[in-house]
Amino acid sequence: MTTTFLSELAAGLEPYVPGEQPKDKKYIKLNTNENPYPPSEAVIRAIEEEAANLRLYPDPDATAVRTAAAEYYNDALQLTGTDRLTEENIFVGNGSDEVLAFLFPTFFKGKKIAFADVTYSFYPVYASLFEVPYELLPLKEDLSVDVEQYCGGLPGDIGAVLLCNPNAPTGRALQLAEIERILAANPEKLIVVDEAYVDFGAQTAAGAVNRYENLLITQTLSKSRQLAGIRAGIAVASKSLIAGINAVKNSFNSYTADRLAIAAAAAAFRDRQYFDMTREKIISTRQRTEEQLRELGFDVIPSSSNFLFAAPREIEAAELFSRLREAGILVRYFAKPRIDDRLRITVGTDEEMDALIREIRNILGR
Repeated sequence: MTTTFLSELAAGLEPYVPGEQPKDKKYIKLNTNENPYPPSEAVIRAIEEEAANLRLYPDPDATAVRTAAAEYYNDALQLTGTDRLTEENIFVGNGSDEVLAFLFPTFFKGKKIAFADVTYSFYPVYASLFEVPYELLPLKEDLSVDVEQYCGGLPGDIGAVLLCNPNAPTGRALQLAEIERILAANPEKLIVVDEAYVDFGAQTAAGAVNRYENLLITQTLSKSRQLAGIRAGIAVASKSLIAGINAVKNSFNSYTADRLAIAAAAAAFRDRQYFDMTREKIISTRQRTEEQLRELGFDVIPSSSNFLFAAPREIEAAELFSRLREAGILVRYFAKPRIDDRLRITVGTDEEMDALIREIRNILGR
């Protein structure tokens, strides 16, 4: 490809590499943290009903999603008084990746940011794209976040922090009290908590956004609400922070969420019964699979997400990744320092995880 017309910025980018989406044959896909269960019937009905309106532009404010999300958090967290959320506390974007992208020009331009050395690999890509300098904060030896470093050891020139909780790809989660310690210790720094996996065992900080002006939450509907294919994500923050994101969004693309995404996301937030049922099934399957992997000699980090981060001891992780792929099972391998001895394994259905364990036993000669 010719680079004659590329800007210096574009020519130097190292883009994010998503999980493999192969088309050569049918695989058991445990590599992209997709939900193994279909969307609820309520979501499907909402999409079908909205399809007749596709000749019309969508609501640029995605009001239905903002209202449904606020109602969900108010109910789930039993928020009262000034802690209660309204639609003005919610921003809706085309997946949480786009929501995260909007944060860079909105809040980080002209500042230096920080995030963990082992975390979601899109963060440094965005930083490069938006020319925002960043500093890596090393995880502890056990790949957990060093809360004390965030509370008292952040360099003075850091203006904002990206904190993935539960962290990816480790699956470890901080307690809400630890998040609040970080917020209280850094009142002049924006703390962005990326809660893509929070519904699988961690505590959301969404109920604290009206108490901490420096807190902003991002969430996705791809994981716990089965909408990876529709693209919908949100930010939850104080009204003033949300207004700032909207100003940038409306200077770029007023219609970030289409009609089908708005209908699907609003219905997904309102179908609490299906949401609870499917996430509980995933948590149960995760716990069972973790036990089985430990029995096979794997070192498995305790997970609060819909995946497991596991290190085999009888075979190199890279080799196990390749042999599983040959057998039609996809997992994720990161050839990066500190984590190249591990595989990230998405939690699928019980049947898919049983097939995974059987194949690992076969590879290990068990």
